[in-house]
Amino acid sequence: MLVAGVDSSTQSTKVLLCRADDGHVVGQGSAPHPAGTECDPEAWWAALGQAGAGLLSQADAIGVAGQQHGMIALDEAGKVVRPALLWNDLRSAAAAAALVHEHGGAQWWASATGSVPTASFTVTKLRWLAERESANAARTAAVMLPHDWLTWRLRADAHGNPPPLTAATTDRGDASGTGYFSPRDGTWLTGLAAAALGHEVALPGVAAPADVVGETSWGAQLSAGTGDNMGAALGLGLAPGDVTISIGTSGTAFAVSTVPAADPTGAVAGFADATGAFLPLVCTINAAGVLSAAAALTGSTLAELSSLALAAPPGAEGLTLLPYLDGERTPDRPDATGVLRGLTGGNASRQNLARAAVESVLASLAEAAALLAGQGVPQQRVLLIGGGSRSDAIREIAPGVFGVPVLVPEPGEYVALGAARQAAWALAGTPQPPQWPPARPPAVFEGQAQPQVLRRHVALRDDTAAWQRAGKG
Repeated sequence: MLVAGVDSSTQSTKVLLCRADDGHVVGQGSAPHPAGTECDPEAWWAALGQAGAGLLSQADAIGVAGQQHGMIALDEAGKVVRPALLWNDLRSAAAAAALVHEHGGAQWWASATGSVPTASFTVTKLRWLAERESANAARTAAVMLPHDWLTWRLRADAHGNPPPLTAATTDRGDASGTGYFSPRDGTWLTGLAAAALGHEVALPGVAAPADVVGETSWGAQLSAGTGDNMGAALGLGLAPGDVTISIGTSGTAFAVSTVPAADPTGAVAGFADATGAFLPLVCTINAAGVLSAAAALTGSTLAELSSLALAAPPGAEGLTLLPYLDGERTPDRPDATGVLRGLTGGNASRQNLARAAVESVLASLAEAAALLAGQGVPQQRVLLIGGGSRSDAIREIAPGVFGVPVLVPEPGEYVALGAARQAAWALAGTPQPPQWPPARPPAVFEGQAQPQVLRRHVALRDDTAAWQRAGKG
């Protein structure tokens, strides 16, 4: 039997067709998404049709993993009210601060929802909609996340008509990123959504991890689906003690845990995972894009940037980059910009700039991993994934910044693989997901610890925060 996994990310849709018994990939496709921080969901639907052409029709079951937090507002007829606001749209920063204040402060939010909402969270986007587009807010009868909406659309009949809005489903993993869901209890906090939007709104039913939630018009079963980070954890087969660092459009550090997280600082998002456990996660806005910006500044390709970085010594001869090029989520500085410190006539070279850029991304994510440890997450292994993990410089410099050996699994579409594994689980109806062995063992990278890199990053981060408080930056 065959199963299909869909990864509908910020940048593209990817589809993997896999054997249900062992996860062996037998086919794959992809299609791009429009750039930007908001998007008409119909573009994702079109990309799914393109990426899944000749693949989805072969599948006995399909699972969808989608980018978290995206707000899809629908009217009573199920029509999209406005383009979806994506996770990386930070226009709702003021709304986030207001909501935290209105509902008991950071400690209350952490206890109730597992997270303190920042501008990425769906609940803040609902408040922004109510304040800035009141007519659209008034039309909004239901709210879905990207994976919810795509799964709902896949349930359309032979004429293309989706089921009623009341039939929409989600899973506890993706729901835990909205800001109006309790990961601990597995229930919606409907009053929070209503308070944010200004009126009650329909939310999808929450399916259990191995549920079949419907089927396509051609008879393929549909699993519950999940968020992209939850899909990656399932695709990697993470166990407690495994900390995953993902370097893609965003940077994330996450780990499977048996207990829910509740960080009142807001740095650690206390998400649920796709199996019934929990997935504490720290997210940075700036990740692989920092490398692209550094490549542009040095007049190099990404491969050349990697070579330049490896030609410079650890610490880039004192050059330190704070990589908050597009604002930042962790720490919560939506208006921040990048800062370069320590530039002198002696260290002004393309090599040092490249090295500083690579070290800045890794230092931000090393900080993120340390925050997970503060929530009781053991760090026995570090796994490095995402497009950025293909960089030789990232692989070779990472052990020095993290201070531990780093494992790099074979490059793969782990979000789509996790979605496919969930589909196989739904198909099998077993208590646990099927065991899918990796095609090859991960590569292991080791190196001498370079604690001064992280120290300088932290010092620059703190100094810029002080400058901002003083009104100087």
